[in-house]
Amino acid sequence: MHIIIVNLYLYWRIDVKDLIVLEDLYKTYGDEDYKVDALNGVNISIKRGEFTAIVGASGSGKSTLMNIIGCLDSPTSGKYILDETDIVDYNDKELSLIRNKKIGFIFQCFNLVSGLTAFENVELPLIYRGMDKAERKKLVITALKRVSLEGRMNHKPSEMSGGQQQRVAIARALAAQPPIILADEPTGNLDRKSGEDVMEMICELHRQGKTIVLITHDMKVAKMAERIIQISDGKVTKVFN
Repeated sequence: MHIIIVNLYLYWRIDVKDLIVLEDLYKTYGDEDYKVDALNGVNISIKRGEFTAIVGASGSGKSTLMNIIGCLDSPTSGKYILDETDIVDYNDKELSLIRNKKIGFIFQCFNLVSGLTAFENVELPLIYRGMDKAERKKLVITALKRVSLEGRMNHKPSEMSGGQQQRVAIARALAAQPPIILADEPTGNLDRKSGEDVMEMICELHRQGKTIVLITHDMKVAKMAERIIQISDGKVTKVFN
């Protein structure tokens, strides 16, 4: 009995650990003659399995923050601890490997390759990971089924609606089964109904245990998250739980 209690305790401790920690993070553009502080001492922690929205107006620094969280850019100074590892000094190749294994991206503009089918778009990151063809096929079909697009897998983006294209983007983010989903204005180019459908899919991913980081300027969308972090002038100004 005592062993069971200890194991459950350890499981609980692991489950609630911070997955993403940003400490005193700065990002500066320009040189000594003209510098812009896009991020100015940001401190954020996001727990494993948490759904967090980061909100802010245009120019607030939220896009810069998204790029750093997504390992698309590096801070000028500070710490970025991802899954208990400080990756702030990682080079481009190392950051690329982390992106490929740990982060699924959903972008406002879908970022699909126009000449590829839905199947091929979802498959592309798996090819970069070096998976064999049989495994890729299984993961792609599973991901497309999860977004109800198994009947459109041979269609190209131009043959699908905006909502369907975004669902392909979600399937692409899901296929490699990353622990983190980073959604940048995922409803920005969609009509109301398609936007609601996409947000319901994102909420379902959270219910299934994914860590969701949602970047948005729309407070109505942000309120679907467990916690809202407001950014202004490169600083965290408010946190709503």
